[in-house]
Amino acid sequence: MASPTDPRVAVYIDFDNIVISRFDQLHGKGAWRNENARDARPGEKGELSAKLATATVDVGAILDYASSFGTVALSRAYADWSVPANASYRSQLVDRAVDLTQMFQTTKAGKNGGDIRLSVDVLEDLFRLPDLTHVVIVAGDSDYIALAQRCKRLGRFVIGIGVTGGTSPALIAACDEYEMYDAIPGIEKAPAAPSAPARRRGGKSSSKSEPAAESESPETKSAEPDAEKPTGDSEGENESRELSAAAAARLLDRALELGHAKDVEWLNPSAVKSQIKRMNPSFNEKLLGFKTFTDFVLAHEEIAEVKVEGSQRSVRKREAPAAEPEPPAKPATRSRRARKPAASPDSD
Repeated sequence: MASPTDPRVAVYIDFDNIVISRFDQLHGKGAWRNENARDARPGEKGELSAKLATATVDVGAILDYASSFGTVALSRAYADWSVPANASYRSQLVDRAVDLTQMFQTTKAGKNGGDIRLSVDVLEDLFRLPDLTHVVIVAGDSDYIALAQRCKRLGRFVIGIGVTGGTSPALIAACDEYEMYDAIPGIEKAPAAPSAPARRRGGKSSSKSEPAAESESPETKSAEPDAEKPTGDSEGENESRELSAAAAARLLDRALELGHAKDVEWLNPSAVKSQIKRMNPSFNEKLLGFKTFTDFVLAHEEIAEVKVEGSQRSVRKREAPAAEPEPPAKPATRSRRARKPAASPDSD
């Protein structure tokens, strides 16, 4: 039985966002729209159904990760459940007792207002259930930045979960902690998405054997359906990338400097990691190839040094080697110029 003082977690899943982003991550940017994946079913025969099965989101893994922060008090998912691709998740959602909110499409572009409904429900729940301590937002849309900020102002710890390449960097910064879907325990890291072939004007590939095609007419362009996007962001805003090794090293260096600013020589590694997570919630040493945070620190011996005393480990910033003293400057010598004799007054 959970104690009244145990953390209580609320999970909110923008299901359309996470499903579309995962499909595009595995099969190429815009693949969901271009292949009309929303009307396919994973169990059917065909290449598209096989792609959907490969990109299936593990709802159980998401909820299990959320439970690592405390008892999952409620979990809700928002989507158009009449779409075959979403309806195929029925067994996953029912088995984990996820509350489903139906969001029919209201525009030709495929928008259903799910982000607004989700945000309203979160704020209502926070005032209705004051014992909620953690809010998990499963989405990468920058429209949720204001929601994450408001939850933090109300004293809740905000965790975000999204897909690499489909997550707004600003949303990552707005959360207390942000985890990429690939980094959740039990999820295999996604392979690199296939790159689209280079195209000439008119939509033809850049092969030399193919003649250049005429450019599309304005009538043809206007007849194309509105692009279905996983989020409400303009193109390019959600181009998140995994934290680079160089950026992680700079975070380590800055976290150590901030720790030493409090006149503490040797720092607890967990405190250093917490400071790094506060500066960049997407930091995860496992995504950088390290089993533990200590391994990450040891790999940057040019920045930090580790002290081991029994089972206790401490870390501090490595001091830069003292610069060699410069040789004393030679005194400047003045060149003596021959003085001309002063002219005598009798010379005129």
